[in-house]
Amino acid sequence: MKILKFRVVTLVTFISEKNKLFLLKIFETMGLFDFLLGNKTEKIKDFKSRGAIIIDVRTKAEFSQGAIPGSKNIPLQNINTQIASIKKLNKPVITCCASGMRSGNAAVILNNHGIESMNGGGWLSLSNKL
Repeated sequence: MKILKFRVVTLVTFISEKNKLFLLKIFETMGLFDFLLGNKTEKIKDFKSRGAIIIDVRTKAEFSQGAIPGSKNIPLQNINTQIASIKKLNKPVITCCASGMRSGNAAVILNNHGIESMNGGGWLSLSNKL
């Protein structure tokens, strides 16, 4: 774990300031800092205590094979068309998918539209943290 942290810090050192901020935002949104620093569980608890909704961005077929009870299925390819309805809920959002990659993208999209959101990662892993 220490070696991974060192390599990330070393990588960031050699990137231009503009690109560094962009990369750091991606790391944060995709949950890489949470992975490195181990604080995702606390952030999930905070979001849930404030009534967060869980949006599963897998396909409908994937979602039908198993999902977190009460989660909403909005496939990643449809997330942009649902921004207004998600905003109306006026709640923080925890995104999830199979591995955490699509949910990371969804969290970036939602955050860019002013919706407080975080990447919960893979739905099985997230369900164990709830």
